[in-house]
Amino acid sequence: MFYMHMNAMIAMIGMIAVLMLTRKWADNKRILMIIFSLCFLLLFSQKLLVFYAAFTVINYIGFVYLCRTTIWRKATFILAIAANVIGVFLGVRLFVMGIFHNPIFDTVIYLGLIYNVLKVIDAYYFAYFFGKEGQVPAIDYANYLLFIPTFTSGPILKFRDFMADSKKPYTVDAALFENSIKRIILGLFKKIVVVTWMTSIFDQVLKQDLHTHQSLFLLIWFYILIYMDFSGYSDMAIGFGRLMGYTMPENFKRPLFSPSMTQFWRNWHATLGDFFRDHIFMFFSRTVPSRWVASSLSILIMVLMGLWHGFTWLYFFYGLYHGLILAIENLLKLTTVNKKKVSKTYFYFRCFVTQTLVTFSVIIYSSNYETVLRIYKGLLHFTG
Repeated sequence: MFYMHMNAMIAMIGMIAVLMLTRKWADNKRILMIIFSLCFLLLFSQKLLVFYAAFTVINYIGFVYLCRTTIWRKATFILAIAANVIGVFLGVRLFVMGIFHNPIFDTVIYLGLIYNVLKVIDAYYFAYFFGKEGQVPAIDYANYLLFIPTFTSGPILKFRDFMADSKKPYTVDAALFENSIKRIILGLFKKIVVVTWMTSIFDQVLKQDLHTHQSLFLLIWFYILIYMDFSGYSDMAIGFGRLMGYTMPENFKRPLFSPSMTQFWRNWHATLGDFFRDHIFMFFSRTVPSRWVASSLSILIMVLMGLWHGFTWLYFFYGLYHGLILAIENLLKLTTVNKKKVSKTYFYFRCFVTQTLVTFSVIIYSSNYETVLRIYKGLLHFTG
């Protein structure tokens, strides 16, 4: 969202310039970043700043307590996560659905909150497994939660990696600078030029009476559109994040060349898939390792990922659809395809099958029941 505001872009460019000018100051990155983040949120919305200041302080207290306590550790760990998931995650969705209203809150409060809740959960996992050794200074914890380049839509940063970067001095060489600038320009081109043009075409075709060929076109077109939209935002976030001195994980790793749905979800919004796999799948599957357990967890994870996008039946069935495919791949041992060990024909055939399965479901991201139903019905409306 921030990348569509010129003032926000100028502010981030200015911050990068300040970091470069003060690079000889050992702690410039840690101290200047928190000042920048707080000022940025203040200018964007005073209410947003107050909310996130309280959100950060409360969770840091919980984080430190979990690091230090030796009693009721598991109960504290579960309670801390439940408080965030139920109190914040559910509250956001109920507010968006119009079920929950309060004059203290408005839409701006929920800006980036879902992503930040996931980061808070990752920090609690770190505290639970590392104890006292996992405790970090409050300034680094705050920088992690309030990091502006990834604040609204990711990529989702791992707590451990961000803390490791916080200990390193600010360094951006010529090669990194050039690559980061190119990523930002590419992201802007995708978001402003390609997505805008593709959206207008999509809307024009959608106004017509839909037949099979038109519905197929819209499904394929929307898939490419949403990829350009999501990856464009990630390109800009990665570029700005790296210029601010932090390692940014790739969020889209050539997902169109994924030969299985399992590999697709390792390449499409990869940091989100990694989060659910690391915090749910790996946590439970290591205790009862079996294909049936792994398959069941795949369904659970994908349903949760679907509901993460929105508390609607559309997203529920979207998650269930992908979860069932992942489960079938797991049970039939079809989760991975090594390109070097199979023929090109087989590899690209598997890629085609995977992309076909994705194409028929990705229209759910439109979040519009009427649009989704019209396009699906159009598939059955053959021309004479």
